[in-house]
Amino acid sequence: MPKKTVIVTGASSGIGKAIAMRFAAAGYQVMAAGRSQARLSALSVTQPGLLTWAGDLTSSDACQRLVDDCVRHCGGLDVLVNNAGIYHRCSVAGTSDDQWRETLAINLDAPFFLSRAALPQLRISRGVIINIASDWGLQGGRKAAAYCASKGGLVLLTKAMALDHAADGIRINAVCPGDVDTPMLEHEARVDDLAYAEALERYGRQSPTGRVTRSGEVAALALFLASDEAAQITGAAIPIDGGNTA
Repeated sequence: MPKKTVIVTGASSGIGKAIAMRFAAAGYQVMAAGRSQARLSALSVTQPGLLTWAGDLTSSDACQRLVDDCVRHCGGLDVLVNNAGIYHRCSVAGTSDDQWRETLAINLDAPFFLSRAALPQLRISRGVIINIASDWGLQGGRKAAAYCASKGGLVLLTKAMALDHAADGIRINAVCPGDVDTPMLEHEARVDDLAYAEALERYGRQSPTGRVTRSGEVAALALFLASDEAAQITGAAIPIDGGNTA
């Protein structure tokens, strides 16, 4: 039986890297996409056989090229994981035009363009799209205006696509993490002038479970949503946030 194929964006670090590694360990052909060829090359050394694609995915042409390259190298596409994202720590008053446009382009335009490009292949495979959103796509957050707008948009894009394409056999879900132990959270710690260990403890205390989420836990949820065991789950926005949105 041929291997299934997954595209993972933002795969060179953090949640995306954990997802790419988890799918590879489960036997998938993985096309790991990101902006840094150097970091993707380092990932492919860690995970032999993993394919990489470096580029900016904020244009529809680039997203179509990624899907076309994946199909050419792997023979098809079964799962798309839209994970790439950025965060500017700003209220509306402090958000520049460029920061707003960059956030929406990476966090919302790219998943839209990639999903549209992938749909013909996913109709063939009766495949899956998994959008990595955020708990701040389910509720507001302070000093995160553009980020909340983009992730809230991604959650409702997920639901709309799930309704439109259920009859095609395509399942589409959003995963909504809270704080996750990743380089993005390390950046937050530096902004707060905290040592990372201290930051993990402080951020963890804000969660009912008393800790932040691990990237591997998000990856495990994504893998489950791609599996046949999740055949009746579509149009869902699933928090993985230690109960923050409960």
